[in-house]
Amino acid sequence: MSLGTVKAVGFDLDGTLFDHRRSATDGVRLFLGSLGVDPTAKAVDLWFAAEEAEFEHWRAGRISFQDQRRRRLRSVLTALGIEFDDAPAGLDGLFEQYLTGYRSAWRPFPDVLEVLSSLRDRGYRLGLLTNGSEEQQLSKLSATGLAEIFDVVCISEAIGAQKPDARAFDTLAQSLNVASRRCLFVGDDPIRMSKVPSLQGCRHP
Repeated sequence: MSLGTVKAVGFDLDGTLFDHRRSATDGVRLFLGSLGVDPTAKAVDLWFAAEEAEFEHWRAGRISFQDQRRRRLRSVLTALGIEFDDAPAGLDGLFEQYLTGYRSAWRPFPDVLEVLSSLRDRGYRLGLLTNGSEEQQLSKLSATGLAEIFDVVCISEAIGAQKPDARAFDTLAQSLNVASRRCLFVGDDPIRMSKVPSLQGCRHP
C-alpha cells in the first residue's frame, strides 16, 4: 500500500498507544504485595501468562469477560500457594484490588500524543480499534488524554467483532468513511494482523 493512497490510520490501544505491560506490572506488584507475597519476576510472569491464556478464551467467546478475570486469579493465586475466597464475589473483590493499582499506573507510550496530532495535522482521519470491555477501554482513553484525538473509537464489546476478525477492521474503515484498502492499521501483533485479508499492519516502535 502506497502512503499516498492512505486516507485514514487506525490504531490498536494496548501495547501500541497504551503501555499496558508496564501499567499491569506496577498494578500486579502492588496487588501481590498487599497479599503478603513477594512480587518476584516469576510471580509477575505467572500473572501475564494467565492473562494471555484467559483473555484468549474470552476473545473466542468461551467465557465472559468477568469469568476470564476470575480464572486468572484462580490460576495465579493457586500457583503461588495463596488461600483465597473462591466465590465469584470474593474473586471480584480481589480483582478490584488489582485494578486499583493498575488504574493508578495507566500511561501512554512516550510521544503518542505528538504522533497522533501530527497525523491529524497532515489530514489523516484517525480511528481506534481495540478488544476489551467498553467501560475499561474508554476509561483508559480518558485517563491518558487520548479520548478526544480520534474521529472514531471501535471497541469489540460494542461492535460485536474482535481482532483479528476482518469484520472488526471493516467496521473501523466504514466508521471512518473510507474504503478498507485506504485505511492503514498500526498494532503490536503483526502475526495476527497478517492473517487479515487486505490489511497492512505495522508494529509500533
